[in-house]
Amino acid sequence: MDDRETTQAVPTTGSWTEKPARTVGRRRFHRFVVKTHTISLHETICESLIPYLQGKVHPGDIVVLSEKIVAIGEGRAVPLGSVHPRPVARFLAHQVGQLGFGLGLGRAETMEMAIREAGLWRILLAASVGAVDRIGGRSGDFYRVAGRRVAAIDGPGPTTIAPYDGYIVLAPAQAGALVHQLGRRLRGVRVVVVDVNDVGSEVLAASEGTDRRQVSRLMDDNPMGQGSQSTPVVILRPAGKGVRPPLWATEDEAMVDQSAGSAVWPGVGPISTALP
Repeated sequence: MDDRETTQAVPTTGSWTEKPARTVGRRRFHRFVVKTHTISLHETICESLIPYLQGKVHPGDIVVLSEKIVAIGEGRAVPLGSVHPRPVARFLAHQVGQLGFGLGLGRAETMEMAIREAGLWRILLAASVGAVDRIGGRSGDFYRVAGRRVAAIDGPGPTTIAPYDGYIVLAPAQAGALVHQLGRRLRGVRVVVVDVNDVGSEVLAASEGTDRRQVSRLMDDNPMGQGSQSTPVVILRPAGKGVRPPLWATEDEAMVDQSAGSAVWPGVGPISTALP
């Protein structure tokens, strides 16, 4: 169950924007997206995110990270110009629209990276299953056969933020390590890395005790958004835990859009966007 969708201007770096709350089962969650600076290749993600979160999250909150920023921090972003697709990659990419297994692989370079990640024979099998899916009116089996490493590949598109409009971002390899590291720094808070794609929302790594299915359902409308929002972090806060981010904005300080039913909570002082 969702609240009414709202339109909200893009917040300033370091601010939290409240998105429509959602109810999953019997639990209701407030949802905030956090605008960050543009993450750079090989950036230390844990240290970079601490200023946006420490002292602002509540015990019991769930901090959800986009798999894309995790992968970028790991250096798993490949310049488009450095990828030279083989003929079979060009053929399969051309068939994407007909097979219906996601426009993200419609570029030959992205398909080439999928083949490198999963292996040629697995991609061919997945494509065959995808063709059968199309005939039967099903969807999603291509990615289920190809695997998570393929499903999480993010090819450049018209809304991709520079400079990653010239990169193919692969699945993160060490998401679990980041979850553990950030969870230790933010005590009482669970951390999740999630991939939102054509198939839906899927948790790639999560703190112990996290209800992965619940988080997936809370994220399946992609509150992070696409394009220039630069909001790769979402805070899921159980209702009753207090909506306002603590100790850093009062109700009077919050910029509230009453007509839209949403609010932007500014941080205290500037947040440095310099790399560590």
